[in-house]
Amino acid sequence: MVVDSLSDERRTDRLFHALADATRRDIVLRTFEGEHSVSALARRYPMSFAAVQKHVAVLEEAGLVTKRRRGREQLVRSNVDTIRQATRFLEQFEAVWRRRIDQIDEILADEHREGATP
Repeated sequence: MVVDSLSDERRTDRLFHALADATRRDIVLRTFEGEHSVSALARRYPMSFAAVQKHVAVLEEAGLVTKRRRGREQLVRSNVDTIRQATRFLEQFEAVWRRRIDQIDEILADEHREGATP
């Protein structure tokens, strides 16, 4: 059980590390629109082909994209399931903050009632 949670933590760390870079986020967005070859992606950025390959490798390691070969090309496609996992993770944070906001609302309402009574 500890191993599973550690593994989940590492996956989550890789996921958000991958999304922390603007170029990688852009690659994910582009590949949601459709499959792109690594060379086609590389033409869109002011960096070397090797640098784009490294960005794609980080995304692939995080599970955000998958690659497949077509002849000499490597085609990159977004992995929707991993994005859904990230969304579920962030929804947990949102739930915590919503509970805190509700608690603050209750405290303020109590203080308002106490202040309104003679």
